[in-house]
Amino acid sequence: MIAILSAIALYVGLPQRLLVAPRYVLPALEMLLLVPLIAVNPKRLTRQSKVFRVLSLTLVLVIAASNLVALGILIHDLVYAGVKDGRALLVAALQVWLTNIIVFGLAYWELDRGGPVIRTQVPRADLPLADFRFPQDEDDDAVQEVADGASATSDWMPVLIDYLYVSVTNSTAFSPTDTMPLSTRAKVMMGVQAIAALVTSLLVISRAVSILH
Repeated sequence: MIAILSAIALYVGLPQRLLVAPRYVLPALEMLLLVPLIAVNPKRLTRQSKVFRVLSLTLVLVIAASNLVALGILIHDLVYAGVKDGRALLVAALQVWLTNIIVFGLAYWELDRGGPVIRTQVPRADLPLADFRFPQDEDDDAVQEVADGASATSDWMPVLIDYLYVSVTNSTAFSPTDTMPLSTRAKVMMGVQAIAALVTSLLVISRAVSILH
């Protein structure tokens, strides 16, 4: 909930020129999608239905789509529009970049091994195929103090912060670091995120250099 509210707040703070609708239309839609999700699982994610799953994935998709559209408009403004208020656009680029990290982290968290509810409520042997391979998934043959925290020995499962870390490293290194994508959809998402982050970084750097000069 904190991650989603943060993404909504970052979107609301964008300049109007980067928005495809009136400022509060998409945030209102996202809040409408969030309310039933909280009602079903007010404290911990322990229950899931088909409707819950659809609402949850739709919420992430809406945030991701609106942020990618904002990125597209931002790129156009930085390259072609000749906007005089370059500093405001640089701040907007940071907001888009941060939202990118949050929303892709949420997407990885929602999809990997069937989602957060399945990962905690279903026996490991019955889980769907993994989208990501974390270091803990292959540490069972390491030294004892490392092996004790491995997936095979401690029943470790990734949580949201693990996926947010994957998202951060992918947006800064533009490639996987310690966690490897396994499925096609994970590779596609990480590729889209890395390209978006790379383009944003290059444009921001070039614009910053022009402002300094």
